Amino acid sequence: MRNLEPVASESTQLVVGLIGAGGISRMHAPAWKALGAHVLVHSTDGAEALAEEFDLEAVQSMAEVLERATIIDIVTPTATHEGIALAAIAAGKDIVCEKPLTLTARSSRAVFDAANAAGVQIFPAHVVRYTAPYAAAHHAVTAGRLGRVAVARFHREGSSPAIGTWFQDVKLSGGVIMDLMLHDLDQARWICGEVVSVYAVQNPSTVDGLIPPFVSAHVTLTHLGGAISHIHATWGATGTIFKTGFSIAGEKGVLKYSSLENSGLTLELQGIDGASLTIPETPVRESPYLEELREFAEAFRGGPAPRVSAEDGAFAVYLAEAAQRSLDTGQVVVMSEFSTPQEEAA
Repeated sequence: MRNLEPVASESTQLVVGLIGAGGISRMHAPAWKALGAHVLVHSTDGAEALAEEFDLEAVQSMAEVLERATIIDIVTPTATHEGIALAAIAAGKDIVCEKPLTLTARSSRAVFDAANAAGVQIFPAHVVRYTAPYAAAHHAVTAGRLGRVAVARFHREGSSPAIGTWFQDVKLSGGVIMDLMLHDLDQARWICGEVVSVYAVQNPSTVDGLIPPFVSAHVTLTHLGGAISHIHATWGATGTIFKTGFSIAGEKGVLKYSSLENSGLTLELQGIDGASLTIPETPVRESPYLEELREFAEAFRGGPAPRVSAEDGAFAVYLAEAAQRSLDTGQVVVMSEFSTPQEEAA
């Protein structure tokens, strides 16, 4: 096991405290290294193995990480995000936090308010905003290539993580909507605009707080401009191939993407002899995690604001909570009338 000594130039070098050593840490660690950061990793399990794999420094205590790091990167289970974020804020550290920002919209706003009061920045790691097809779709829509959007469809499916793990407990993960679908709830709002109503169905249903290990959910959003988004997410059988995609239809045409096809984006526009414009994928593309963390690091140094904010992270959680309310009641949730369970209890 390699346990690196602190580097001599640590006072001037970007020092990242990576909290957690699970699957997503293996995406963040090489990106931080590519940005020239010295990475401290702290976790209840797996820190030394991660340090060995990516040439990091394993650190035994959270206190040491908070003392030495300039940025805290939270890649732990969802239910722990709030407490770690508040500790980092109290230490005056800027924060990257894997999605969802926290488990509830109320706690996400509380973390955001605490960060503002302390003068630190916090950004949720919504990496899909940095994934080329989705970023291109956002640009195409905002540039008016499709005209006014009428209907958008987003789907995401993968092998279920909820087989005897914390993901199966709705109080720890929020379930398939809060976890897997959160990406596309955020995409729908980013691309189609603010949300005015939410309707959700799930099969099989959650029983006694336990999410079925194999489950699908469908959420319909109505947007302020009149667009409708249909979002589907599935935790499938073990070995299910991860797949994602979208179809966005507007007055001038349709934009499509599927991760199962190696043809990039397909843009079908009116008035071009019915032809399709295909934007091919480049053979070598920068990791969206690297692009995301570079943008965050530049913002921490006083650069431009990144394309995703803490408010965006909180609103995605808010939409997931509204979807859960719709599941519980079988009714459409009107966002202007929606209060979270935590707000109602306050």
